[in-house]
Amino acid sequence: MPRIVHVLTFPNAQVLDVTGPLQVFASANDLARQQGLCVPYAVNVVAAQAAPVMTSAGLALVAEPLPAIDALCDTLVIAGGWGVYGAAEDAALVDWVRRKAAHSRRTVSVCTGAFLLAATGLLDGCRVATHWTRCGELARQYPKLQVETNPIFVQQGALWTSAGVTAGIDLCLALVEQDLGRAVALEIARHLVVFLKRPGGQSQFSVTLSLQNSSSRFTELHAWIAERLTQDLNISTLAAQAGMSERSFIRHYRADTGQTPARAVELLRVETARRRLADSDAPIKRIATQCGFKCEETMRRSFLRILAVTPQTYRQRFSGVCAPDMPALRCEA
Repeated sequence: MPRIVHVLTFPNAQVLDVTGPLQVFASANDLARQQGLCVPYAVNVVAAQAAPVMTSAGLALVAEPLPAIDALCDTLVIAGGWGVYGAAEDAALVDWVRRKAAHSRRTVSVCTGAFLLAATGLLDGCRVATHWTRCGELARQYPKLQVETNPIFVQQGALWTSAGVTAGIDLCLALVEQDLGRAVALEIARHLVVFLKRPGGQSQFSVTLSLQNSSSRFTELHAWIAERLTQDLNISTLAAQAGMSERSFIRHYRADTGQTPARAVELLRVETARRRLADSDAPIKRIATQCGFKCEETMRRSFLRILAVTPQTYRQRFSGVCAPDMPALRCEA
């Protein structure tokens, strides 16, 4: 029988939090039909309101009534959006989510949907992801949660939580991979023109974005560095490229990015190496050279310092099945 998936919405939900996961499962069904197979999922949108539910984008969704608690359910997906605060204060809806989760194989929150799931108490003591702009708020409102600011999604047993908006697609691709295998998930990702290999431990930001702020004067320098990772990117070279004295460059760069120049270069090299380890079968020694590390051992030490794993372990975990518990690359001083 198809796995039953309920996507829970509410007034002023983020429309992509609903339609993103919905389309991943629908695409799995489309692929099955093309191959003459039975569809793997029976997906519907549900809500507490009987009338069409208006999303924050102004698009109304025709949702089905909340199903009975004991009705079959494989996966419960909870959308996010500005309306989640009101939904989390709806005692009847919170109770339905709590009880329905107990009758579901797995329960998923997308983006700020974590606030509604947290209101049930089910996330107490768990590692949790949500949109980066709401991490602090979620941690303050629900202090029993272990809110993580970096991961795209986090799995804690039957509970899955994801970061902002499109991260819900990454999470649902991981669910499909868990159910139907990597080949099917990869085909869906290709069809949707999205990246399959954004495992849960990947950071919500690229290093380049993390090094920038709204007034960063070093944007062009970062692009210049990214194209020259194999070169000797010492302080004098970087300062000259930035048009500053070495002392002034070090001071202004740290003030703008929160990093030393040497640390930033190391972060950029590690990020590039991560992508190549996951997306190719090139020897680790070659990748180390291509990313500007003096040798494989130098790259190994950087990986251990920044990610707490070796390049070999990273490849084993991230080039195959998605690994939601891997550490994220953190841009810390």
